[in-house]
Amino acid sequence: MISYALLPRRFQGNLDEVLLPKHKGRALTAQSVQQEATPGGIERVDYRKLEQVNRRLALEAGQRIMEIYDQGDLGTRAKSDSSPVTLADEAADALIFDGLTAAFPHIAIVTEEQAASHDVRASRFLIVDPLDGTKEFIQRRGDFTVNIALVEDGAPVRGIVYAPAKQRLFYTRADGQSVEEAGPFSGTVGTLTPISVAPPDTGALRVVASKSHRDAATDAYINAYQVADMKSAGSSLKFCLVATGEADLYPRLGRTMEWDTAAGHAVLAGAGGQVVRFDDHSPLTYGKAGYENPFFIAYAPGVALTKSE
Repeated sequence: MISYALLPRRFQGNLDEVLLPKHKGRALTAQSVQQEATPGGIERVDYRKLEQVNRRLALEAGQRIMEIYDQGDLGTRAKSDSSPVTLADEAADALIFDGLTAAFPHIAIVTEEQAASHDVRASRFLIVDPLDGTKEFIQRRGDFTVNIALVEDGAPVRGIVYAPAKQRLFYTRADGQSVEEAGPFSGTVGTLTPISVAPPDTGALRVVASKSHRDAATDAYINAYQVADMKSAGSSLKFCLVATGEADLYPRLGRTMEWDTAAGHAVLAGAGGQVVRFDDHSPLTYGKAGYENPFFIAYAPGVALTKSE
């Protein structure tokens, strides 16, 4: 049986009936979810609860990922699209999906590791990449992350990015401000430091680019700027480096999916940064057909973006 989180009232899917988790002893259809939603519209999200649940699930998933990381066999295999998946991807996905479903039964969930969820269409949804940077994980480099985000009306409004091997944790708080929490991490929240993009020096920009997917087109685009420092990083950490002021510009001229970017995008937005399409510099939006992104640029305001040709 396909396991979906309950879909919100304004579910826009094309299916007449969608299999959903058991609720009060029965499976629900999209129609019955609409009947049980708050009268007059979608239920409001408790952002404080979301912050707490996301933090707990990200840390628990990170712990499970590191347990598998430290063992000999990662259980690596190829998915239908030839991309790699490991036991850690699947274990973290199950943990996060079950936790989100229990905590927010009326919010749709889209997750990389459950292909059936890629058909979900909703104006509000949670989107998960349980292990972004699987190639980094397999090669036993530390640039991999756990990612959970909430999307509302096309924009990622809350998100969390946890890099368990690097012990760095970034998230948007209930009020939308992004923070970095200092480790070691436990059930008690540690010291929180609000993060913010740095005012860029356009004559000496700091650029971060993909560690595993950098190509000649990316280098050509970067060369259009005056660059003082160049970093390579994996996974959604690149967004977080811009969010903390450690970099000014992150261009991505390659294929990504919305679950790769939503959490990092939310963290960057909560730190004053922006993410736009590469072609026309309009805002990068979410909930697109197939959940595939165009090329994009993440940056600190003040960077004078060059136009693509």
